[in-house]
Amino acid sequence: MSVTPLVSQVDSVKLHEIPPLLGASLAELTAWVQQQGQPAYRGKQLHEWIYQKQVRSLADISVFPKQWRAEATEIPIGRSTIHHRAVAADATVKYLLKLADNQIIETVGIPTDKRLTVCVSTQVGCPMACDFCATGKGGYKRNLKRYEIVDQVLTVQEDFQQRVSNVVFMGMGEPLLNTENVLAALKSLNQDVGIGARSLTVSTVGIRDRIREFAQHNLQITLAVSLHAPNQALRKQLIPSARSYPLEDLLAECREYVEITGRRVTFEYILLAGVNDLPEHALQLAKCLRGFQSHVNLIPYNPIAEVDYKRPNRDRIQAFVQVLKQQQIAVSVRYSRGLEADAACGQLRTSKGNHNS
Repeated sequence: MSVTPLVSQVDSVKLHEIPPLLGASLAELTAWVQQQGQPAYRGKQLHEWIYQKQVRSLADISVFPKQWRAEATEIPIGRSTIHHRAVAADATVKYLLKLADNQIIETVGIPTDKRLTVCVSTQVGCPMACDFCATGKGGYKRNLKRYEIVDQVLTVQEDFQQRVSNVVFMGMGEPLLNTENVLAALKSLNQDVGIGARSLTVSTVGIRDRIREFAQHNLQITLAVSLHAPNQALRKQLIPSARSYPLEDLLAECREYVEITGRRVTFEYILLAGVNDLPEHALQLAKCLRGFQSHVNLIPYNPIAEVDYKRPNRDRIQAFVQVLKQQQIAVSVRYSRGLEADAACGQLRTSKGNHNS
């Protein structure tokens, strides 16, 4: 996870060839400033200005020598710009962020009385094409870099003028198809931005062998697995990747994750009216998870225009909950925030819609 050395003569290097500094650790930044002929203590200053003062340009770091600031104007920190901003009635904010190559990604800030959660994207688009998800309808363009993931958290923190307490990797993209950058971003969010490991959650639909590989890092984060079906036949209908990665294999890998890390797995389950929300489905789900160190997070479906799935009514939702509880399965219901801004779970996409600048 080292920072590629930068040359002192910035003028001789094209801007797109200079790696941004955001996401780099204190040790990496210290090594870099020394490569630039500056004393080592400048690394600590740079780290503070990037992560605490959230500076967007080296030219704005007033404690640096004027001459060096003038010479370093083209060295990118790696911050995005807010392209559009939409605020829902519940104060959830969805951002369309423009990256250096003009790609657009989505980030969501979710405030409550006691905390501010950021839902970050890990890819531009998503290749998984889950049938009920808006993001997958737009296709996939590329992975996000370490700095582009960390930037989303700093952007929300800056806009809300409030410290971010929790980060969920549940935005655009499949995190375990971008493992290197996700791991690097998790490290930076924890060690540089200062967010506790147990306040970080990575959500995956399940990629063969990747959960097992992820477990080897023995992180204290929360792993959330998007299950959405209690049997293989139904899961194949909803999640195309399930055709080559059966539910049985996914659950076996999740059990390994628990054994290796000692951390329980959260299973996300979107409730689709008449599709996967019947009591018999709850019983099948309980059978899959019996004896498993896990928690089920039920998410009533959030509508999108492309498909005609419906959200079950509250009676149906509560009946599903009761079956799981009777089977001694830990369960909670998450009613998504940000519906009016198309910022809720499954709704993320990069169309402007009715966003306010």
